[in-house]
Amino acid sequence: MKSSLNILRSDSETDISCASVLKVLADETRLAVVEVLLDGPRTVTEINEMLEVEPTLLSHHLRALREAGLVTRERQGRHASYALAPELLARRKGRAIDLGCCTLSFS
Repeated sequence: MKSSLNILRSDSETDISCASVLKVLADETRLAVVEVLLDGPRTVTEINEMLEVEPTLLSHHLRALREAGLVTRERQGRHASYALAPELLARRKGRAIDLGCCTLSFS
């Protein structure tokens, strides 16, 4: 049986499975990006300064998070700012996020 998250939806408005979201978050860098964004929107440069990840690799991780519906991107001229998806922010409790199937907690 495939569990789906009611709070996360893809562009086609179909539920995103819990397993697919957890697969995206299983990567250490992606999880670190989510933790950074708990403190508010950040530019790619700011995220990179905090995580010290090679820029093209960071871009890859941000795209995966965006495609999973976990983060949003806003263009600001030549720069892009990333933030946690509003659906995640609505389910945030301190340094934890209720994903529906489990709770993602940062200490």
